[in-house]
Parts: sequence; structure tokens; C-alpha cells
Amino acid sequence: MLTNLKSRFYFALILLVTLFLTGVFGFHFIGNYTWLNAIYMTIITVSTVGYGETQPLDEEAKVFAIILILASLATIGFSISVITEYILAKSNPKLLFNKKMNKTIAALENHVIICGYGRNGKEVAQKMKAHQKPFVVIEHVKEIVEKYITPEIPIIHGNAIDDEVLKEAKIYKAKYLITALPEDADNLFIVLSARQMNKDLKIISRASKPSSYRKLRLAGADNVIMPDKIGGDHMASLVVVPDLVEFLDNLSLVGKGAVNIEELPSEKLTMDKSNQSILDLNVRALTGCTIIGYKSPEGKYTVNPPADQLLELGSRVIVLGNAEQIEKLNELYHISASFE
Repeated sequence: MLTNLKSRFYFALILLVTLFLTGVFGFHFIGNYTWLNAIYMTIITVSTVGYGETQPLDEEAKVFAIILILASLATIGFSISVITEYILAKSNPKLLFNKKMNKTIAALENHVIICGYGRNGKEVAQKMKAHQKPFVVIEHVKEIVEKYITPEIPIIHGNAIDDEVLKEAKIYKAKYLITALPEDADNLFIVLSARQMNKDLKIISRASKPSSYRKLRLAGADNVIMPDKIGGDHMASLVVVPDLVEFLDNLSLVGKGAVNIEELPSEKLTMDKSNQSILDLNVRALTGCTIIGYKSPEGKYTVNPPADQLLELGSRVIVLGNAEQIEKLNELYHISASFE
């Protein structure tokens, strides 16, 4: 960040020197001033102090002076801004970092808000970062904020229970909210507030107790995840069906180069054409990927859908393939990492 600002600082200095030399040479050759008078005229023109001319200007010299004045207003304004920012950054880097972080957060749209940067929150942030999904974290512990905040991990210091903090995280423009606080009561309060502030928000909440599941759903959470239950089921599955679980664990969902499973809108595969079936797409022959799941617009899932399954508007497909096959799929159908 500071390196980029340093480049702008040197660029501002070059602009100022170029402006000064242009003025000196212009007044000397166009206005027929001596070198000393040309330097004097350049300084009073650029600085707009209003002193008189050392000798009358002809028509060409007046046009040059007008152009120099206009150019100097823009150049000096830009240069002062950059130089001041550079000096502040050298004396107080944290001030510049906070300014840049605020700009990043202010520009967020269709992003994910992660409430809490504990074990679950960190995992969520890393996945969002790996998939290049825009996100912002809300964390109330100052020490955690200072330790983990980076340009790649924007963190707001505050309590997500506070509506003003949610507004600062651009909740009205957010697409997802994930609340991963350790206390179910805090998660419940956040879900209630978030649902009132953004009716279209997709809310995913963490829960510790089974009794909290129904309350969080009633409060407005679209999905409620119980990490302890998932962890226990996973460990039990390693005893019951160890080979199957090991295979599923090897299906990575993280990182562009390691993705084995992709979920995408059917419109991407059909290129917005209607009445196309899975057979018509011929995805396996074109990319090597296999369609293993289909989700209808009503939310009904079909595992291993038949070849004559029509892809309805608003449906989604789940595709399986190795890293190279998924990359080929993305290139063929112009699929990006952005939110659909």
C-alpha cells in the first residue's frame, strides 16, 4: 500500500517539475522574457499570488498564461493531496490503512457479512477469500481485530448486535449474513435484526444447542448449522463408512485450482436457451465433468438426475470433475467466481 502511494508521490513531484519547466520555457520563448523573469512569471502564475507582469504579454503569451493557470490548478490540487497523504502515511500508517479499509467496505455489494471471527468465522473467511467472494467481518474483540485485519480480510470493530454496526457493514446491499458467535442468544438477536433490515438477505446461523435450532429458524435464519453435531456425525461416519467419508473429504471446495465440485445456475449451461435437457448439454463430452445433482426452482433436489431432465429457469446444477475439468467448464461457459 505504501509502495503504491510512494509511486504516486514521485509522480506528483514529476508533474510539479514538468509544470514549472513548461512555464519557464513558455514565458521565455513565447513571451520573450529573460530566464529570470520567466522563472518569476511562472512562480506568480502557478501560485496565483496576483503580482503584476514584468512586461506586457502579447496574444500568444496570454493564451499560454491561461493554459498554464488552468493546468496548475489541477496539477497542484492533485499533488498537494498526494504529498499530504504520503506524509501522513509515513508518520501514521494506521490512519492510511483505516482510510483504505473504509473505502473497501463502502464499495461492497452482494457481499457476505461474517459475524464473529472465532474458529468458525475464520474458516468461513478463508473460504470466501479462496473463492474470491466479497466479504466483511464484524468482530467486537479489539485484540482479534488488530491481529487479523488485513487488506484481504476487512474487519469492522464492533458488536453485530448493534444495528449501526450492521449498517456500517452495508447490510442493505449484502447478499448473505453468517453469524458464527459462540452464544446462541447473540446469534438469535442478530438474525432478528438482520431479517428486519434486509428481507432478501440469505441468513446462515451457528447454533450450539438443539433447542436453539427452531428459534433461529423462526427468527428468520434460512439455514442453521450445528458444528458439534456435524463433527460428531463425521467422526461416527469414519467408523461406519470410512472409505466413503475419506473419498468425500478429498473432494475439495476450496481454491480455484483445487475445486472438484461446482454449483451453478442452469442458465449458464443452457446459455439462456429454453427447453434444454442434461443430454442436450453434452457437458461430459465437452468438459469431462459430470452433472451429479439438480435443484429445481422450488428447491427440490434430485441426485444423479436423468439425462432427459429439463433445466428450468431458476434451477441449479451440481457438477463433479477434477481441477482441469472444472476449469475447462468455467472457460467454456464463461463462469466467473462472482455471485450469481
